[in-house]
Amino acid sequence: MKEISELYLPDDVRYAETHEWVKIDDEMVRIGISDYAQDQLGDIVFVELPKVGDTFATGEEFGTVESVKAVSELYIPVGGEVLSINTDLDDAPELVNQDPYHDGWLIEIKPDDLLEVENRMTKEDYMEILEGEE
Repeated sequence: MKEISELYLPDDVRYAETHEWVKIDDEMVRIGISDYAQDQLGDIVFVELPKVGDTFATGEEFGTVESVKAVSELYIPVGGEVLSINTDLDDAPELVNQDPYHDGWLIEIKPDDLLEVENRMTKEDYMEILEGEE
């Protein structure tokens, strides 16, 4: 596993305490899991995602990630309606391990409130949480 200092945590996303990230792209929000989360899980072998059109309130479970170590629930950091899912993960779930912020994204949603993204943690806030878990 990576040391905290080795993690890739982009500045242009916000983070949830449950280790999901969110990034605004125009009027939509893209969601995935952090480098820390994928590293802790190990080799990801399956990703279960919702259907397009499903709606979730902030904090609700929206899917699962299965690795060789465990199955982990995914919690939506910003409520809204699912606009698209990353279907590439059906055949290549390892993309979440290889590139969690780009090719390994999970879902895109139309948020109920874009301002909710600003309430998620910055990279610096998230690092403090991670350092506390060490």
